[in-house]
Amino acid sequence: MVHTNSLAGIVDIDGLKYEWQLQREPQFTADGWKGMTVSLRQMDTQREAHLEFPTPKRLLKGLPKGRSQINDAIAARGVRAALSAGWEPASRGKPMVFMVDANGD
Repeated sequence: MVHTNSLAGIVDIDGLKYEWQLQREPQFTADGWKGMTVSLRQMDTQREAHLEFPTPKRLLKGLPKGRSQINDAIAARGVRAALSAGWEPASRGKPMVFMVDANGD
Protein backbone atom coordinates (compact mmCIF):
# COMPACT_ATOMS: atom_id res chain seq x y z
CA MET A 1 0.00 0.00 0.00
CA VAL A 2 1.51 3.33 -1.05
CA HIS A 3 0.72 6.52 0.83
CA THR A 4 1.98 9.64 -0.84
CA ASN A 5 1.94 12.80 1.23
CA SER A 6 -0.51 11.44 3.79
CA LEU A 7 -0.52 11.91 7.54
CA ALA A 8 -0.19 8.26 8.61
CA GLY A 9 0.58 4.81 7.30
CA ILE A 10 2.01 1.36 7.92
CA VAL A 11 5.33 0.04 6.64
CA ASP A 12 6.70 -3.49 6.68
CA ILE A 13 10.34 -3.83 7.75
CA ASP A 14 11.81 -7.34 7.89
CA GLY A 15 8.37 -8.90 8.36
CA LEU A 16 7.31 -6.56 11.20
CA LYS A 17 4.71 -3.83 10.75
CA TYR A 18 5.37 -0.30 11.96
CA GLU A 19 2.80 2.46 12.19
CA TRP A 20 3.88 6.01 11.45
CA GLN A 21 1.98 9.25 11.96
CA LEU A 22 2.77 12.92 11.43
CA GLN A 23 2.89 14.38 14.95
CA ARG A 24 3.81 18.00 14.24
CA GLU A 25 4.10 20.18 11.16
CA PRO A 26 7.07 22.57 10.97
CA GLN A 27 6.45 25.47 13.31
CA PHE A 28 8.05 28.66 14.53
CA THR A 29 8.92 28.73 18.24
CA ALA A 30 10.76 31.11 20.53
CA ASP A 31 13.95 29.24 19.58
CA GLY A 32 13.29 29.59 15.84
CA TRP A 33 11.91 27.12 13.31
CA LYS A 34 11.43 23.46 14.27
CA GLY A 35 11.00 20.81 11.60
CA MET A 36 8.20 18.26 11.43
CA THR A 37 8.04 15.31 13.83
CA VAL A 38 6.86 11.82 12.91
CA SER A 39 6.01 9.15 15.49
CA LEU A 40 6.80 5.48 14.90
CA ARG A 41 5.48 2.43 16.73
CA GLN A 42 5.84 -1.25 16.02
CA MET A 43 2.39 -2.82 16.01
CA ASP A 44 1.49 -4.52 19.32
CA THR A 45 4.32 -2.83 21.25
CA GLN A 46 4.43 0.16 23.57
CA ARG A 47 7.53 2.24 23.01
CA GLU A 48 7.44 4.93 20.35
CA ALA A 49 10.22 6.64 18.49
CA HIS A 50 9.94 10.24 17.31
CA LEU A 51 11.79 11.35 14.21
CA GLU A 52 12.66 15.03 14.12
CA PHE A 53 13.29 16.35 10.63
CA PRO A 54 15.26 19.51 9.82
CA THR A 55 13.45 22.73 9.05
CA PRO A 56 12.68 22.97 5.31
CA LYS A 57 14.92 25.52 3.59
CA ARG A 58 11.91 27.33 2.12
CA LEU A 59 10.86 28.35 5.66
CA LEU A 60 14.31 29.66 6.49
CA LYS A 61 14.10 31.81 3.35
CA GLY A 62 10.75 33.24 4.44
CA LEU A 63 8.64 31.39 1.87
CA PRO A 64 5.17 30.00 2.70
CA LYS A 65 5.01 26.81 4.76
CA GLY A 66 3.35 24.50 2.24
CA ARG A 67 2.53 20.84 2.80
CA SER A 68 4.89 18.53 4.71
CA GLN A 69 6.44 15.85 2.53
CA ILE A 70 6.22 12.43 4.22
CA ASN A 71 5.47 9.04 2.71
CA ASP A 72 5.99 5.32 3.37
CA ALA A 73 9.50 5.30 1.85
CA ILE A 74 10.72 8.11 4.13
CA ALA A 75 9.00 6.46 7.13
CA ALA A 76 10.65 3.10 6.31
CA ARG A 77 14.09 4.72 6.18
CA GLY A 78 13.30 6.42 9.50
CA VAL A 79 12.36 3.09 11.11
CA ARG A 80 15.63 1.54 9.94
CA ALA A 81 17.61 4.55 11.18
CA ALA A 82 15.91 4.46 14.61
CA LEU A 83 16.46 0.71 14.96
CA SER A 84 20.14 1.01 14.05
CA ALA A 85 20.51 3.89 16.54
CA GLY A 86 19.26 1.73 19.41
CA TRP A 87 15.47 1.98 19.46
CA GLU A 88 13.96 -1.16 21.01
CA PRO A 89 10.21 -1.05 20.28
CA ALA A 90 9.41 -3.91 22.70
CA SER A 91 11.06 -2.13 25.67
CA ARG A 92 9.29 0.19 28.06
CA GLY A 93 9.91 3.87 28.62
CA LYS A 94 9.48 7.30 27.14
CA PRO A 95 9.54 7.75 23.38
CA MET A 96 13.06 7.94 22.01
CA VAL A 97 13.83 10.99 19.86
CA PHE A 98 16.06 10.76 16.79
CA MET A 99 17.25 13.57 14.54
CA VAL A 100 17.10 12.54 10.87
CA ASP A 101 17.75 14.24 7.57
CA ALA A 102 15.03 15.19 5.09
CA ASN A 103 15.05 11.64 3.67
CA GLY A 104 14.58 9.96 7.05
CA ASP A 105 18.15 8.69 7.30
